[in-house]
Amino acid sequence: MKVCSSPARLAVLNFALAAAFPAFAQSPLAPVVVTAARVAQPLTDVVADVSIIDRDQIEASAGRTLSELLVREAGIQMSANGGLGKSSSLYLRGTNAGHTLLLIDGVRYGSATLGQPSWDNIPLEQIERIEVLKGPAAALYGSDAMGGVVQVFTRQGQKGFHPHASVTLGSESHREVAAGVSGGTDELSYALGASSLTEKGFSATNLKAGSSYHPDRDGFDQDSVNGSVAWRLAPGWRLTAHALQANGVSRSDKGDSSFDVRTESTTQVLGAGLEHQWSEGVRTTLKLARGEDRATSFGTDRVNSTAATRYDTERTQTTLQHEWATAIGTWMLGAESVKESVSSTVAYDVSDRRTNSLFAGLNGQKQGHLWQFNLHHDDNSQFGSADTGYLGYGYQFTSDWALHGGYGTTFKAPSFNDLYWPAAGNPLLQPEKGHSKELALVYKSAVGPVKLTRFDNRIDNLIAWAPVSPALDADWIPSNVEQARIKGWSLGYEGGAGLWSWQTQLELLDAKDEKTGLKLPQRADTQLSASLRREVADWKLGAHWLAASDRFGDKGNTEAKRLAGYGTLDLSAEHALTQDWRIQFRLNNLTDKSYETVYGYNQPGRAAYVTLRWQGR
Repeated sequence: MKVCSSPARLAVLNFALAAAFPAFAQSPLAPVVVTAARVAQPLTDVVADVSIIDRDQIEASAGRTLSELLVREAGIQMSANGGLGKSSSLYLRGTNAGHTLLLIDGVRYGSATLGQPSWDNIPLEQIERIEVLKGPAAALYGSDAMGGVVQVFTRQGQKGFHPHASVTLGSESHREVAAGVSGGTDELSYALGASSLTEKGFSATNLKAGSSYHPDRDGFDQDSVNGSVAWRLAPGWRLTAHALQANGVSRSDKGDSSFDVRTESTTQVLGAGLEHQWSEGVRTTLKLARGEDRATSFGTDRVNSTAATRYDTERTQTTLQHEWATAIGTWMLGAESVKESVSSTVAYDVSDRRTNSLFAGLNGQKQGHLWQFNLHHDDNSQFGSADTGYLGYGYQFTSDWALHGGYGTTFKAPSFNDLYWPAAGNPLLQPEKGHSKELALVYKSAVGPVKLTRFDNRIDNLIAWAPVSPALDADWIPSNVEQARIKGWSLGYEGGAGLWSWQTQLELLDAKDEKTGLKLPQRADTQLSASLRREVADWKLGAHWLAASDRFGDKGNTEAKRLAGYGTLDLSAEHALTQDWRIQFRLNNLTDKSYETVYGYNQPGRAAYVTLRWQGR
């Protein structure tokens, strides 16, 4: 079955939502973002395509994972091997799962062995906001940012005293409690929070998974803590520190019907920074950080346990950045050193590497003109040096209309698995390289901006794992054999009128391997996300619809593994009981739609949640 396979019908619907409401005045205060240029700037001054997910949107996502939240709010596609705590991949503008860089409070986080971010153990209760940069970002952040960047900002301190707590109950025996406090003065601010979650879950696999199918519950448990502090040592000097740790236990099916795997995961991010404000618009920042991704899997047949398999990766990061404002914009100059280390029960020929980087940039705006220029040089201990650049320009040619354009070069270093997986890795692999261009037309109506973007991304030396003997389907090795071209359109609109607010994201995608003409797997040609919210007295009501067309579940575009299109509808309601107390209701997948984003793996059915929140004033 195909759902919403007509791009024309989706485009008509998207524009209909925009036209359904008259224009009303909007707040002139634009949110400030830092991911798009590595310096703070109002969203209205950003050349690139950036989405923001705030705390209210996060709180309205009970029962969802970070991946599911991003898909519903930021125009990203996703594949997941089940529900909470199960492995997932994100495809930002159709690029591969390893082409999106994940930052947590500016710290690089992910698996150095897999070569892609680890989304599955990051607790939503500890997140304050999220910024999503879509498009080439290697000139800002180096390797891993071919498709873009997702930056998660954890809860930070604020002036005063602000305790908070919440309890959530839901389907599949979902239980979650969270509590924390933030506060401070002009000189010292702090935040501390903790959460605990458990869910019995549902069967991650179905009959299509073959011998891996086991119709039991594959649950997830997680405990997490987050803390931060900021101290003004002296006039112009500021010292910061932050920490996030989450310990998760996920259960999944593998092998025969009596064989389960229990995976214990640890997410840890630590950072400390020293900042000096020399004068207005002139600042230097030194940051030391570490991100750890640890996973240990235990196989069990409920009688005997097999040996544990452990993959621990660590990134230590030192960053020095100086920025200063001038008449032509804000200049940025910096240096960064990142060391990646692997400790595993699997023996790798090389277990660490270091990348030293230099980067520079300029961004500014004047009289309707926007500009951004970035250069990045990486020197990697394994494969040598790589240089990338980005040039972006925007012009507001009337009071309502603007045109933005950008061009960037990109690269992606091979992962440790690609290079050194025992008896299969290929140490002769070269980095993936590419170039990307985009052109966007922006209509800045009084009710909210509408943005239509055309993007075209070419990637050479794409790393692919394939069998040495296809007839035997054995002895898989990686090689630089593929060339991908990913092009398409995105249409975004968000705004508000009176008590109404709305947000839509439409993506029309054409992602192919140019050598074979086959479509890249797990990516739908069409995806639409639409949200509508309304305030009624002490109530906030919301609805969210996500629709995706069919896609192939494998690289060979096997018809038998085609994944059907689907559409899901979520409903939410929030009621203010008192000034400090709120109760939230959420019904996910109202129609109990059965669908897959990975062949043989289930996605959540209908699920209901109720949350009681307290925010001390």
